[in-house]
Amino acid sequence: MSYYKIKSLEHYFKMYNKSVREPRKFWEKIAEENFTWYQKWEKVIEFDMQEANFKWFVNAKVNIVKNCIDRHLARKGEKTAIIFEPNDPNESALHISYNELYDRVARMANVLREQGVKKGDRVCIYLPMIPELALSVLACARIGAVHSVVFAGFSASAVSARINDCDCKMIITSDGGFRGNKTIDLKGIIDEAIEKSPCVEKVLVVKRTNSEVTMKEGRDQWLQPLLDAAIPNNVAEIMDAEDPLFILYTSGSTGKPKGMLHTTAGYMVYTAYTFKNIFSYEENDVFWCTADIGWITGHSYILYGPLLNGATTVIFEGVPSYPDYSRFWEVIEKHKVNQFYTAPTAIRALAKESLDYVQRFPMKSLKVIGSVGEPINEEAWHWYNDHVGGKRCPLVDTWWQTETGGIMISPVPFVTPTKPTYASLPLPGVQPVLMDEFRNEIEGNQVTGSLCIKFPWPSMARTIWGDHQRFKETYFTAFPGKYFTGDGALRDEVGYYRITGRVDDVIIVSGHNLGTAPIEDAINEHPAVAESAIVGFPHDIKGNALYGFVILKEVGESRDKENLAKEINQLISDQIGPIAKLDKIQFVSGLPKTRSGKIMRRILRKIAEGDFSNFGDISTLLNPEIVDEIKNGKL
Repeated sequence: MSYYKIKSLEHYFKMYNKSVREPRKFWEKIAEENFTWYQKWEKVIEFDMQEANFKWFVNAKVNIVKNCIDRHLARKGEKTAIIFEPNDPNESALHISYNELYDRVARMANVLREQGVKKGDRVCIYLPMIPELALSVLACARIGAVHSVVFAGFSASAVSARINDCDCKMIITSDGGFRGNKTIDLKGIIDEAIEKSPCVEKVLVVKRTNSEVTMKEGRDQWLQPLLDAAIPNNVAEIMDAEDPLFILYTSGSTGKPKGMLHTTAGYMVYTAYTFKNIFSYEENDVFWCTADIGWITGHSYILYGPLLNGATTVIFEGVPSYPDYSRFWEVIEKHKVNQFYTAPTAIRALAKESLDYVQRFPMKSLKVIGSVGEPINEEAWHWYNDHVGGKRCPLVDTWWQTETGGIMISPVPFVTPTKPTYASLPLPGVQPVLMDEFRNEIEGNQVTGSLCIKFPWPSMARTIWGDHQRFKETYFTAFPGKYFTGDGALRDEVGYYRITGRVDDVIIVSGHNLGTAPIEDAINEHPAVAESAIVGFPHDIKGNALYGFVILKEVGESRDKENLAKEINQLISDQIGPIAKLDKIQFVSGLPKTRSGKIMRRILRKIAEGDFSNFGDISTLLNPEIVDEIKNGKL
């Protein structure tokens, strides 16, 4: 019986139990039967949970891109690997076969080598959702360079911080990017970022918008002429199983972004396995994940997971509202998409529009629909299930993180019965536990606690780039011997998991993890601001929005508060990006603090949510009277 594809609920439990009893044998069989290796491993896993050290497929040799492309060529060379759907629906979609993908990635890999990029070098990729983004990622992995994709919505300051943290020697960007009816000056942002990033030696520029840009001689080059001159053949670098594959930055609760480092073999095995099962992918299906490759969802389930399975994957440059709110459904119909994976934020936004946008398109090709980025609320779940899935497509509500590399808890379509708002059961190889405040494991069902994982899995991040101590302290010290996810969860009467949200100072807005600390740091740079505190509050479309409590240096600050709020949001936009702007800004004379100076964010959260019912004991606060003042001034 195949370990790779889960076929029934009985088979799931059989595989799950095997994966818990004999995790090494379980992953060894999957790795042996489904991938091409230069050299087999000596051990499946070596690990030390206390020190947060993990090695999978020890001393194996492999190249992930050889597994994504080369091994499919004999049987699937003419099959479409990537469908590129441009921002403008009047621009023709592009179909790239596996043969063409090989040629284009090989050329790109040769260009990188000719430009002096070597195995282990870091390359920052700051591109819109165009084919060159996929080619750049795959070319880096092919030659053993470590790719660091930065979402092309981040400001110059945020980009520069990421470039400097991992000492990138090259940036791949474009003259600009399209987003709906707007054009974004990506090259201008990179030029500004490089002013604070002396480590950058070369900039390769893709021509996309034909905007006028400044090219610095000796540093900047147009990419296309280099590709045209390159040879369409390339020998993949032999990589150790634990060689770095990519760094992806995620927000932390302190100001400095965390560069999560993922390595090669374990990530390959796990993303391929989860893609195949969670989307029930079959030969000749068309898979579409609407995420950006700048996020982990795009890494794992637009590129690596699908291509490792020889799938056809859609790369979408546009937005769900352009040219109107039928765009997603029109693309599904146009490309006969079979599996569709998007975020609750998008679903909530589309659900607010006329049903006519959806009903125009039969979408009979759809077999599986999925949700990612944050827990999906019940109303959005039902709308998505009823109007997009037609009550016939299983809805996979997936829970995972940048740190986990791949999906951890999710229904398996046509296998696991779904339940609205529940991520349901863990994937084979994933051992979740709920912990109480005394660090004890909570047994049984119908319980809530902090969600931890008690045994390693292959795609887990190995460290935070340049700061293993921070990695260990963030994920492995709160509950010794376990990985702490930072999320709370409940387990229902049948063992299904429902994620209840973050338990730290990271807020998920429109599927983006935003740390409160860097936003507060940006606000506090405003000359009129003394201090600030950010909390999340429920939002119909974004899931959560940001509410800022701001203390001004001069209590009687005479400037117009509306203008001050605009200036603060502009500062946030410049330093972090528009995604981190505050929906509400309340100017206050103080913040509720403990006597040690800690801000009581739970009180601020309740006020932001409009819940004044029970603040608990506030008599121990340094300034209990401030609570009423803030409550009475709530926006």
